[in-house]
Amino acid sequence: MTTPRTRLIANLRAIVAIPLAGAGLLGLATLPAQAETPVQSPPAQSSALQAPDVAVKKTSGCGCCVAWMEHMEENGFSVSGENVPNGALVRFKMRSGVPQEMASCHTARVGGYVIEGHVPAADVRRLLDERPDAVGLAVPGMPLGSPGMDFGDDQEAYEVHLIRRDGSTEVFSRHPGS
Repeated sequence: MTTPRTRLIANLRAIVAIPLAGAGLLGLATLPAQAETPVQSPPAQSSALQAPDVAVKKTSGCGCCVAWMEHMEENGFSVSGENVPNGALVRFKMRSGVPQEMASCHTARVGGYVIEGHVPAADVRRLLDERPDAVGLAVPGMPLGSPGMDFGDDQEAYEVHLIRRDGSTEVFSRHPGS
């Protein structure tokens, strides 16, 4: 049985899928998964002392992107957002080295890394503390209960993936469901 809430979640997921497919992201798997400009790992510094700026690219109508930005601000990050057309957002994801299967609704840059989707602030801080040789982190899709998608008590289990420079991924952290 569908409820207004499940219809909302399905609609949000469809909103993400349509522009990605229509803008050619489905062919991304055939492209090299490297950033257009190599992502350099800046010198290590404690993220507890200073949280770097988070620059977010998103489409104008995405409320969950704004909610994720608020989550990051609440956790001490300085966040700025730029609304871009769907096609430009998809091209940015591709140039930034985000594999097709890792795509979500917004893409950010922080401390020399790419952050794709609803990655929790604690995982971003861990990434900045550990400074692995990687493109960044991703939470593919829009899992219910992840930051920005927390519409109540329900939470899906989801994983945060580390995106390697060769386009491969590995699990960086796991978040349990309710």
